Amino acid sequence: MTAFNAITFENSYRQLGEQFSSEQRPAPVSAPELIRFNGALAEQLNLPMGLNHLELVNVLAGNMVPDNISPIATVYAAHQFGSWNPQLGDGRAILLGEVIGKDNKRYDIQLKGAGQTPYSRMGDGRSALGPVLREYILCEAMAALGIPTTRALAAVTSGDQVARETMLPGAIFTRVAQSHIRIGTFQFFSARDDIESVKALADYVIDRHYQDAVKALQMNPDTDSYTALLTCVVEAQARLIAQWMSIGFIHGVMNTDNMLVCGETVDYGPCAFMDQYIPNKVFSSIDQHGRYAYSNQPDIGGWNVSWLAQALLPLMDEDESKALEKAKHALATYSEIFEQHYHQLMAEKLGFAEVSPEVTELSVELLALMAEQGSDYTLTFRALTDELASEAETHVLSDDVYRLSDAFQPWLADWQVLLKENNIKAATAHNLVLRKNPAFIPRNHWIEAAIKQATDHQDFAVFHQLVDVLAKPFEYSQKNSAFAMAPTPEQEVLHTFCGT
Repeated sequence: MTAFNAITFENSYRQLGEQFSSEQRPAPVSAPELIRFNGALAEQLNLPMGLNHLELVNVLAGNMVPDNISPIATVYAAHQFGSWNPQLGDGRAILLGEVIGKDNKRYDIQLKGAGQTPYSRMGDGRSALGPVLREYILCEAMAALGIPTTRALAAVTSGDQVARETMLPGAIFTRVAQSHIRIGTFQFFSARDDIESVKALADYVIDRHYQDAVKALQMNPDTDSYTALLTCVVEAQARLIAQWMSIGFIHGVMNTDNMLVCGETVDYGPCAFMDQYIPNKVFSSIDQHGRYAYSNQPDIGGWNVSWLAQALLPLMDEDESKALEKAKHALATYSEIFEQHYHQLMAEKLGFAEVSPEVTELSVELLALMAEQGSDYTLTFRALTDELASEAETHVLSDDVYRLSDAFQPWLADWQVLLKENNIKAATAHNLVLRKNPAFIPRNHWIEAAIKQATDHQDFAVFHQLVDVLAKPFEYSQKNSAFAMAPTPEQEVLHTFCGT
């Protein structure tokens, strides 16, 4: 009996029925080696500390499947860049099972890059090292920023090569999520008029993610459980995308299969954090028409949840017209929730605990000025802390990292006036601004540097240093100043690529 056999693994999703997934064991690799293991997350998941290293690596690589694990690959569909694809699925990801964390929530543990599945569509089912490192960095950076996200439990090299444009070293990523159920999962069954499966899936999601919220909404006698579920997912998506927007994050591929109904960020492929603030910025090399540009993300979020509404319509009411009215009402809350949450976040970034029309106008003026000046998004907001800091403040950006130009002086004067009019002391505003504006984000050029160093030289030093720095994004230190700096023109990454 191995240490992993002592862990209580479940697979409640598998119990929904064979139409939802396929049994699939990971395909072994030749010579796995551990890159990084997230011990803090493992502890949160109630995984035992001190697991045998060789056993741990072999399980994370898919070379060993403990007796208490029943791995599966799940099926789903999607609108991809607006075009309908009736069947997709976990083409290179295998769900090992579920564990109950210290917070009593259920979490999926999934191996990404673990070999072919019935849904691979002629793909090799593998991951190259670069995308694995990218996803590890971004998952953990987002978590440290307080953004709902899937998490990184581990990354291992496979010892094998994978064929992309060239031959590249392979790796496997261990991803943790509150679940991997997507809007596209509902679409798969809805498109087949399999209402029984849609209902089973909806009931499962309510029980796993929204039980208390749905009960609360059902206090209104006109609200059925499925309309309540839609309302919950609409709110989760609106809040998530507001958070993306507030930190300058561009997902890059907001297809309906990349949107989890639990409200966590998933699939860090051609994503990026903006350097220079450009509202219509696109990084993804596959987004030729800018569908998923930074400024389009809120509208795309609303479009995506409308497809969940369509899937749930038959469950909302037997009378189609009544079901449509319920869906419209639930969807109508999306924009309101997004705007409310986004403006609250932007107000806090300026040191205001509460939103007002004057504060919102001030933030809009700042963004317009940043776009005009070509300012760095993250560092402009972080530099506001310096305007409020006392002389003893240790987290002030050094001059070689960033300083606001003279063009910002009139705006800064208006900002200071509004703070005083709201009776907000400089120290109070400073504490809030410091907590809401990171000094460190996953800069594209540093991610690429970490990937290149690891791919070309099997050297993970930059990767580890970057993960460690990003674990404390709000705590600026001079010794790590290079990770805070905006890229030079020569360093700037103009395009990001999908890891498939």
